[in-house]
Amino acid sequence: MSSFSILKSPSKPLFFVSNQLEKQFSASDLHVSQFINGQQFHKPSISKPFTSTSSSINKKPITAITATQKNDKPLSSSSSSMSLSVSEENLAFPIMVNGCTGKMGKAIIEAGVSAGLQVVPVSFGSESKSGQIVEVGGKEIHIYGPSRRENILTSLLKENPNMIVIDFTVPATVNANAELYSKVGVPFVMGTTGGDREMLYNTVEKSKGYAVISPQMGKQVVAFIAAMDIMAEQFPGAFSGYSLEVIESHQSSKLDPSGTAKDVIKCFQKLGISYELDQMQQVRDPEQQLEMVGVPEEHLQGHAFHVYHLTSPDKTVSFEFQHNVCGTSIYAEGAIDAAIFLAKKVQSKADRHIYSMIDVLREGNMR
Repeated sequence: MSSFSILKSPSKPLFFVSNQLEKQFSASDLHVSQFINGQQFHKPSISKPFTSTSSSINKKPITAITATQKNDKPLSSSSSSMSLSVSEENLAFPIMVNGCTGKMGKAIIEAGVSAGLQVVPVSFGSESKSGQIVEVGGKEIHIYGPSRRENILTSLLKENPNMIVIDFTVPATVNANAELYSKVGVPFVMGTTGGDREMLYNTVEKSKGYAVISPQMGKQVVAFIAAMDIMAEQFPGAFSGYSLEVIESHQSSKLDPSGTAKDVIKCFQKLGISYELDQMQQVRDPEQQLEMVGVPEEHLQGHAFHVYHLTSPDKTVSFEFQHNVCGTSIYAEGAIDAAIFLAKKVQSKADRHIYSMIDVLREGNMR
């Protein structure tokens, strides 16, 4: 690593979490400036997020924990390590990506190809897109609508007995798709948010199938949520009396509230904050995203910006937690790692059948 300097008394401490960094910082290395691996790091553009809704909030937070991920890293940058892992474990398995006409599906296929996985040339989509052929990652993928899905999936599984399905469709199809996967007996990674989550888990449990279920596939974001959960478990009530503002911004095509924000809010509730999910502000208007949130224009159609702002009862202390994601690479790489993890569990005939991204991370899959 090239030289870097530790700031002795930063005016606004920042903790950067990015899979672009190859170094894991110790407690003494939290504040980094200048150049790391030849790249200069700057304060995120959203330095004063959402102030239009926070007129009474102290403008200088005591603590700001910021996780920023940008889509300027090629997917192939981590593919060598993923390919090595697959070949070493003899897990060059095929994947079926459902929802491949969307940006997430396409990114996952590209990440899978880069990782050395085989992509089956079939994907399930909406009735309106049935019959289409899309070319992604040098592969021609045939799209099938709702009819004949069970027969098609059964045939695919017979031809590819170690196949893993990765689902990034739409919230309305979550439960029906899970029922289909469980009935046919194909292991799956469910990255689609929404649906009846309790029913989703019950479906997999009854079928004794294998699945990784997570509304958040970004590994670094998952690690942040896990850290928040640990804090909530160890210091319940630490923020009693504080008020909370939560604003999340996603592309206008995202129909449901952020599952990630819901998970973080649960942690704050354990920390003693009274907050209801319907208080969360969802930003989907592109003009507001540009002017108020600070989303780069080129990422309006694919981003996830979250800010959690806490203020003490007397308005003299504030804390801010923020994570911004531009693009889809962080989710695509996480989905492929989840599929690799699940393939290992199936191959080893593990007793446990339902996993989360936390389980993926605990086995060292933080590439």
